[in-house]
Amino acid sequence: MQISMKNLEKLSLSEMEDLLNGSRKITWAMPDTEPKYAFITAVLKHQSYSKLGKRERGVVKRFLAKVTATSRAQLTRLITQWMNRRMIERRPAHRPNFAQRYQKSDIVLLAATDAAHGDLSGPALRHILQREHTVFGNLKYERLSQISVSHLYNLRGSDVYRSQRVRVQHTQSRQIPIGERRKPEAKGKPGYLRVDTVHQGNQDGQAGVYHINAVDTVTQWQAIGCVETICERDMLPVLEALLHQFPFRILGFHSDNGAEFINHNVAQMLEKLLVEFTKSRAYRTTDNALVEGKNGAVVRKHIGYGFIAS
Repeated sequence: MQISMKNLEKLSLSEMEDLLNGSRKITWAMPDTEPKYAFITAVLKHQSYSKLGKRERGVVKRFLAKVTATSRAQLTRLITQWMNRRMIERRPAHRPNFAQRYQKSDIVLLAATDAAHGDLSGPALRHILQREHTVFGNLKYERLSQISVSHLYNLRGSDVYRSQRVRVQHTQSRQIPIGERRKPEAKGKPGYLRVDTVHQGNQDGQAGVYHINAVDTVTQWQAIGCVETICERDMLPVLEALLHQFPFRILGFHSDNGAEFINHNVAQMLEKLLVEFTKSRAYRTTDNALVEGKNGAVVRKHIGYGFIAS
């Protein structure tokens, strides 16, 4: 139901307060901008807003915000404009109108040049465009010879260019037959480990040490080792020593898809120990979340983020 009310600008301050108190559950709307500005101007002029005290101005502001459905910040700007100029005008939109320098024919020519030269880098292609005009005198390249490298990439991303050079290459899936891609099910039994590595940063071109963090899913028993690099020579002895530190039989070994764990040497070692080998699934961040949390709560807390030379 819509109700139209007239002569609201002539209400007194006490009547405004009564209207605000009695219409808390009523929604007001004034969609048109010009009538809204005219109404605000009439109210401010009729109430002599510039002569009112702080409390009276608050009543007028709340009344205008309620009736015109205007935010408090916007209403403050409009009142400030009225106080300075005794009028409220809608500012015209200022949109820059830049002339289009490169036409559709230029973009089509750019796509043809890319196709002829095998999609070179931006600087190399820009050099070819300049030579086409300055050395070989090809007038078709007059505008393109002055293009910048950054804008060249902008034109490559345009719809006209894509319509000329459509190349769709889907990601090729790669199946690595090491480990089973699933979340391990401990079922309340200890012995199912979550394993991850923590890098201690780089400094002056030198890599720091790596920490191997292994946590049991059920008992939260944790063992941490430190290796110079994550190559097989350093990883295997420390990893095997970590597995022997747990006071129960290891039944499962779960890691992310890092190459330090997903390799044939680690798989052979786990197969020799009759340990189930699983790895995290794609888009399943909770598969290895336990050890990821331990990386921050234990390793980073006690060792920190500073560089440690290998």
